[in-house]
Amino acid sequence: MARKKKTEQESVKKAIPTNVVGLSAQVMEQAICDTLEMNYMPYAMSVIVSRSIPEIDGFKPSHRKLLYTMYKMGLLNGAKTKSANIVGQTMRLNPHGDAAIYETMVRLSKGNEALLHPFVDSKGNFGKVYSRDAAYAASRYTEAKLAPICQEIFKDIDCDAVDFVDNYDATMKEPTLLPTTFPNILVAANMGIAVGMASNICGFNLKEVCDATIALIRDPDANLLDVMPAPDFSTGGEILYDAAEMAAIYETGRGSFRVRSKWRYVKEGNIIEIYELPYTTTTEAIVDKVAELTKAGKIREINDIRDESDLNGLKIAIDLKRGVEPEKFMQKLFKLTPAMDSFGCNFNVLIAGSPQVLGVRDLLLEWTAWRTDCVRRRVYHDLQKKQEKLHLLKGLSRILLDIDKAIRIIRETEAEAEVVPNLMIGFGIDQVQADFVAEIKLRNINKEHILHRLEETAKLEEDIADLQDILQKDRRVKNIIIEELTSCAKKYGQERKTTLVFDSQTAVEEEKEEIPDYPVSIFVSREGYFKKITPQSLRMSGEQKFKEGDCLSFTCETTNRAELLVFTNKQQVYKTTCGEFEDGKASLLGDYLPTKLQMEEGETVMGVCLPGNYGGNFVFLFQNGKAAKVEVSAYATKSNRRRLTGAYSDKSPLVAVLHLPKGDRQVALTTADGRALVFSTAQLAVKTTRSTQGVAVLSLKKKDIVEKAVFFEDSGISDPSRYRVRKIPAAGAILRGEDVGETQITMDL
Repeated sequence: MARKKKTEQESVKKAIPTNVVGLSAQVMEQAICDTLEMNYMPYAMSVIVSRSIPEIDGFKPSHRKLLYTMYKMGLLNGAKTKSANIVGQTMRLNPHGDAAIYETMVRLSKGNEALLHPFVDSKGNFGKVYSRDAAYAASRYTEAKLAPICQEIFKDIDCDAVDFVDNYDATMKEPTLLPTTFPNILVAANMGIAVGMASNICGFNLKEVCDATIALIRDPDANLLDVMPAPDFSTGGEILYDAAEMAAIYETGRGSFRVRSKWRYVKEGNIIEIYELPYTTTTEAIVDKVAELTKAGKIREINDIRDESDLNGLKIAIDLKRGVEPEKFMQKLFKLTPAMDSFGCNFNVLIAGSPQVLGVRDLLLEWTAWRTDCVRRRVYHDLQKKQEKLHLLKGLSRILLDIDKAIRIIRETEAEAEVVPNLMIGFGIDQVQADFVAEIKLRNINKEHILHRLEETAKLEEDIADLQDILQKDRRVKNIIIEELTSCAKKYGQERKTTLVFDSQTAVEEEKEEIPDYPVSIFVSREGYFKKITPQSLRMSGEQKFKEGDCLSFTCETTNRAELLVFTNKQQVYKTTCGEFEDGKASLLGDYLPTKLQMEEGETVMGVCLPGNYGGNFVFLFQNGKAAKVEVSAYATKSNRRRLTGAYSDKSPLVAVLHLPKGDRQVALTTADGRALVFSTAQLAVKTTRSTQGVAVLSLKKKDIVEKAVFFEDSGISDPSRYRVRKIPAAGAILRGEDVGETQITMDL
């Protein structure tokens, strides 16, 4: 039987063609993790390291290859040449196709206006960054050369300031980085999407960046916001400036800020002209959105909108109807269209081949360290050149002692190969010096010429001593960097294009829609689901529905116009009104507050309060046993702000926030190790600042924390005298079994 089966297998094998058998032999099982590691990971790392993420010089590889090719073509000081010629030459370094190379050139060009300081001086149609439909002309129709600012990029390129590597086919060398004399990483706006990560770096004003770098070199603790308050965009616009928000971006390298268009009102014709846009939008996006809203009936104040951009620059013209107030209309436009947009920062940069998200300070420190290495390498290169020249001149000085002897040695030497050895023996010089002497032209073997050359010796020795001193003293290297930054700022610095607008300037009365007012009951679950139910619907409904494992945390009766304060675990409070939520039913889960209020990732609801007329106090209870009493009026704002940062102290996690609208009350605290304490909020002094750490209420043992904080009525404690204290802080008492209740936590407002 076994023999018959073997014969069948052999016959099947003979029936399969040879090439098919070969292919089948290559098929093998492999774990998906191994496949990803062997095939996908090299691709992902190639995209991250070699394509999408900028390095400390502020360039991606495609930028660097293009600019270096143009430098080698003599386009730094020469005349413009056809873009197609540049693209073709760049393919020696960048073999990814001419279309991709030309798109890179377009973005770096002066005509496209994507950068505050373009690196390519262009001629012809290069499109516009603020227009989606203004396409750039083909490379055969445009011309380009390097812009003057590239002097600062290639200044040290031939002084061994940076490393060079082989290109993809090892036929020429290319630099790994370009030795920029200013922090281009923050000056040139850059965006890239890699595999599993991305980078989005906004541009900053060149002069401000240079000044900030100088300030940081002189004082590592310098406040950068004083020198460089905010980003600067090539398209201008206005940044709605929040100092705390900007400080967080400077510190972490992540965050977002709002930018809005600049506009002017032309009384003759009743026209609004928008002449500067946020960097992230286009004229077509605004015009299309306004047309869409007009068609939907949400904008009724205009007769017409036109894109009148031309060679003189950007302009969107809006014809207003009679009686429309321009200021109020523009506030509405900012709210509903991309005329105001957010810029999300993600300062992801390759540092020594590793992607890192760095804040502005860390980026400048990394750039300073890298630039210090570049300057040292340049100085060492100059030192070697001068030492080599001095060495040759010292050999020449030996010849000066007896020129006739040198001529006689050369004349009497029969073999050419023996000239250098005989000069070495005759004058006691080495081979390099002897080669130099042997190559001197006959007309230059005279005393006058040799003496003239030897006059350089003293200057060379002085220069060498100075260069050696620079290499030994960090202070002198820093001074060189500061001088270069000062010179660059003076030569290429320009005024800010993007202006800053503070909260006091944006607090404009908005035309609010009339919100109907009627009684409602609100319900908030422990996980942050919000329901607003009318009395009629509440009477007809059954039990409240919650997600599995969720339960009711807060409920009260109020009105549809009532304002809400939602406190979160990240020291923030969100302001909203009941009217912004749809009427619901008990059978529905309701609105998820983190999504509805656009909270940050990982942000959860800690408490919901109705401030009313902003009277009374809030009491914040923390895990470390401290409590802070803050006036509710500290959370009132004149402008229509939706979020307040720094709502309470960040020194310890928040356990609960309790509202005292009508006076002090008893509060019960319980700890993780089973102790309890009851105290009166009258024992807490009112603090004037929201970020106060408060005072100690409960003395905790090591590793113990406050687990629960509620009003005494909701605690389930039957014997308050056992746990009540007259003075704080106190240790509390062990919680008895009959006092451990499962009473639902509520907030009586």
